[in-house]
Amino acid sequence: MSPRAFLVVAITAALMVTGCGHPSVGRPAVQADFPTDDRSILAGEWEYEDGAAVTFRLDEHGNGIYAWKKGRFETMRFGGRTWAGKWYQKENDREGGFVVKLSPDYTEGEGTWWYVRIGSDLAPSEKGGTFRLSKKTSLTNLSDTPPAP
Repeated sequence: MSPRAFLVVAITAALMVTGCGHPSVGRPAVQADFPTDDRSILAGEWEYEDGAAVTFRLDEHGNGIYAWKKGRFETMRFGGRTWAGKWYQKENDREGGFVVKLSPDYTEGEGTWWYVRIGSDLAPSEKGGTFRLSKKTSLTNLSDTPPAP
C-alpha cells in the first residue's frame, strides 16, 4: 500500500472512531470537529491567494514562514479536512487567526482569516477576509526517481 493510500485509510479510520464518541462535559463543541490527524499532510509548498498570490512552505507540523511582512503560520488544530491556526507578521506588528476547509485530496482549500491584534490594539475593528490555497506539486517526486545507472 502506498504511503498516501495508508494515510487516507488511517484518516478515515480515525474519523470513524472519533465520530462515534460524545464530547466530554465542559469540553468546547468545536473540539469534536478537530480529531487529531497527521499534520504532515500539510507539509510542502503552498500558494495563498487573496488578491495577490504568496508562496509559503510548511514543515511536517504545519508551521512555516512567508515573505510578506516577515510572516509566519502556526497550526493549532488539524482534523478531518479542517485546518485552523494563527498567523503573525513581524514587520507590521499584526497577528490573527485562520480556518481553512481543505478539498478531499488535501491539495486546495477555501479559508477565512481575521485579526486578533494590530500593534497594541487587542480588539482591532479592522476586518479580515477570505482566501484560497493550493498545494504546489513538483514535476518529479524525488522518491520516485530511479537511481543513476
